[in-house]
Amino acid sequence: MCRWMAWSGQPVIVEELLFQPVHGLIDQSLHSRMGAETTNGDGFGLGWYGAGEGPGVYRNVAPAWGDANLRDLAAHIESPLFISHVRATSGTAIQQTNCHPFRHGKWLFVHNGVIAGMHEMRRELMLEVSPELFANIEGSTDSEVLFHLALTYGLERNPVDALERAIGLVEATAIRHGIDNAVQTSIGITDGERLWAFRYSTERKSRSLFVSTDASTIRQLHPENPRLQRLRDEDRVVVSEPLSDLPGLWQEIPESTVLVVQPGPDEQHPFNPRFEPAAGNGVPAQRV
Repeated sequence: MCRWMAWSGQPVIVEELLFQPVHGLIDQSLHSRMGAETTNGDGFGLGWYGAGEGPGVYRNVAPAWGDANLRDLAAHIESPLFISHVRATSGTAIQQTNCHPFRHGKWLFVHNGVIAGMHEMRRELMLEVSPELFANIEGSTDSEVLFHLALTYGLERNPVDALERAIGLVEATAIRHGIDNAVQTSIGITDGERLWAFRYSTERKSRSLFVSTDASTIRQLHPENPRLQRLRDEDRVVVSEPLSDLPGLWQEIPESTVLVVQPGPDEQHPFNPRFEPAAGNGVPAQRV
């Protein structure tokens, strides 16, 4: 169902994390160990922050392992924060507009998972998207609709609150349609300064998501590894599945949790989607 990873910290050459690790994202596109599918070959995307205004984005429908342009770009792009995604379609078309990350202004969004019953709910959910955002939906994925619902609910002000409301709306809509376990998701969102990583599913059995252990611990655990000795205290990696099997490098992000990677201490909070009907109808907010 897709794999993704994100880096936040000192500037690094992108290929160091995409191509060079034993089980980096490019290897995961062919040999996923923890995903719903072993192969994630229905497109690739990379979003990064550098010298220009806002993030750059490269997306292609070709499998990541065979994309010569990606390999060349990754060897020359240096960034302090980037996010990348390999896609395994859950039924929508293999086309560039369906590849992640999705971009809005300075924001990037990637998603691993599925909204069950999206075919039945799509019209209702899309009509909830703010009119000024509606024309920006270019593809046909549930992920892009979810992103624009979150933007509608104020993602640029408060990403956690916005995504709680957006997923709450999806779950409430699914209940009306008799759809069980509507949401299965891990999500990465960034504005170029902070990174939010969400792990959540309606049935509380979410797809895998990990974060690297703090850099000082990693350096102490592996003094023999020169690459790991280069890590600085602010360096963090968030991954759908670990990039290597070295002990002590990875911590699983708990179920129904959002991790905030930011300058200074990172934060981890419960993630609780809720349904808030339109103002004025007299119906209180509900947990679903």
